[in-house]
Amino acid sequence: MNVGESARQWSSSEPDLLVVGGGIGGLAAALCLARLGRTVQVLEQAPAFGEIGAGLQLAPNAARILDWLGLLDPVMKDAFFPSRIALMDALTSAEITVMATGEGFRARYGYPYFVTHRADLHSVLVEACELEDGIELHPGKKVVVLDQTPGAVRVECEDGSAFTATALIGADGIRSFVRDQLVGDGEPVSTGYVAYRATVPIQVVQDAMGIAELDDVRCWIGPTMHLVQYPIRGGDLCNQVAVFRSRRLGDGGAGAGAPDELDEVFSQASEQVAGAVGLMDRDRCWPMFDREPGSGWVRGNVALLGDAAHPMFQYLAQGACQAMEDAVVLAQSVSSHPDIGAAFDSYVGTRHPRASAVQRRSRMFGELLHVNGTMAAFRDHMLRRRPDTDYGDVDWLYGHSVLH
Repeated sequence: MNVGESARQWSSSEPDLLVVGGGIGGLAAALCLARLGRTVQVLEQAPAFGEIGAGLQLAPNAARILDWLGLLDPVMKDAFFPSRIALMDALTSAEITVMATGEGFRARYGYPYFVTHRADLHSVLVEACELEDGIELHPGKKVVVLDQTPGAVRVECEDGSAFTATALIGADGIRSFVRDQLVGDGEPVSTGYVAYRATVPIQVVQDAMGIAELDDVRCWIGPTMHLVQYPIRGGDLCNQVAVFRSRRLGDGGAGAGAPDELDEVFSQASEQVAGAVGLMDRDRCWPMFDREPGSGWVRGNVALLGDAAHPMFQYLAQGACQAMEDAVVLAQSVSSHPDIGAAFDSYVGTRHPRASAVQRRSRMFGELLHVNGTMAAFRDHMLRRRPDTDYGDVDWLYGHSVLH
């Protein structure tokens, strides 16, 4: 990347911004920027704008943003609204602690906690962007060259096409090309954990577990493993994610995270949990990676957003939520500052402390979930003492608003 002095003002001869990456964070950024008067082109390397994965948890801090964008109702149309988030013992099936997410939760934060299919949220964002005059969506555009000059940012794509704008947002995920050009901090670091995912008819899951109903978010926790379950698509389907530390991955051995290792790790679990794990899609597992929180999100007129800036562990279910917070703050900063450098500095100054705190606490929570022996017993003893309406530990997360 050729780096020059940042353009001081927004150019009138070029589109305002390029967004590299058409996932949830990139589309939310494009929409927020366009709603506040900027023109945006979104470059997505996939041949079509779509989303892989399955379930997604959306907390009040994200629902608040969707409401501001006028998208909350369509996103919630096929969502499921759990009345509880429960931590369960994966070895004994005993309940450890619960957080109620019903009327009292809504009253406290002004918005619900709900779960949906990732593709449902993504499709709503795509449709909103397609209806916005200031946004152009370009699928099939894998960026391979990025040049930054005093007045513009220019990218070249694998298919030979090129795009120029006054500034650029890298929203291209944990293996971000834009981040590599900006920071050059190499590959993300393996955590040693892998994940298996499945979307299964809810009745099949209930039958496999021998339970009458599954109508909440459940996280079954055990030594170096956990299983998350919750209904999606209005309660017709169950999203399942099984996560465990792969001994073979840590040893650098063959077959790391293979299905037989999944079965081996979860063989210590209760019959209920083992029955659910038996339904996992075994065709693919996802190794889990991490990066240390860092502040190098901006260089001149290029900035990072979402997982490209601060990849999140899933333990607080805040990946998409934090990307949407980024989108709002970025758009507000751009709207408030005619100087690009000042706008991007304001964005990082606001978002870096918050996103880094969520990164660190998510990591800490993951460590707490996976302890064994005496530490697990102490954890369970302390958690069982808390009432299900004690929200003191999550007020900082769910009560936070980036809107002003």
